[in-house]
Amino acid sequence: MSRWTAALVVLGVLAAFAACGPRRVSTTGEAGPSTVVLLADPDGAVGRAVVTSAAAAGMVDLSGDRASTTVVDRRAPSPAVTLEASVIDKQFGQTLATLPMAPEAFTLYFRLESDELTDDSRALLPGVLKAVAGRPAPEVGVVGHTDTTGDPKANYTLGLERANRVRTLLIGAGVDVALIDVSSLGESDLRIRTADNVLEARNRRVEISVR
Repeated sequence: MSRWTAALVVLGVLAAFAACGPRRVSTTGEAGPSTVVLLADPDGAVGRAVVTSAAAAGMVDLSGDRASTTVVDRRAPSPAVTLEASVIDKQFGQTLATLPMAPEAFTLYFRLESDELTDDSRALLPGVLKAVAGRPAPEVGVVGHTDTTGDPKANYTLGLERANRVRTLLIGAGVDVALIDVSSLGESDLRIRTADNVLEARNRRVEISVR
């Protein structure tokens, strides 16, 4: 998954939530204020957080960048308000600095019935290397895919060959082999849905995640 949204629960606790769907945040109902702030990803994508109190009825849906709500004592969450960026930086800057970096995703495409990258995809490799170099303890997932032409078993093998081809390129560029995990989904996870035995360049790909 390539997108993440951070939600700050101001009790000295920090959590990162995937932006692919709403996440539920439940406070303990203990004395003292608990504030939840929803933050956008670096690319501007914003997820959702539904905030409830374990001790009171009512919920608040946070869906905008810097949207926040506060639960005091055992009351229901307060109405959502948008905090100024300067307030977030002042109050939560140190906490945000401890967040792990968001995963980065890259998609590389291949020539028909080949483990050779297209020219445009080869040009993306420096960006992958930069993402790896920017993390103190990176993990690199490399997953090969195919279109639906040919036999599913053969396509699994082709997907693995493509993933290993990218692995070889990354190792040749200086990435530690121990950091790279390689797998194949063959034709089982199509980016573009097609019938069987259909040529589709966008399905002939390797997806890289750098965490």
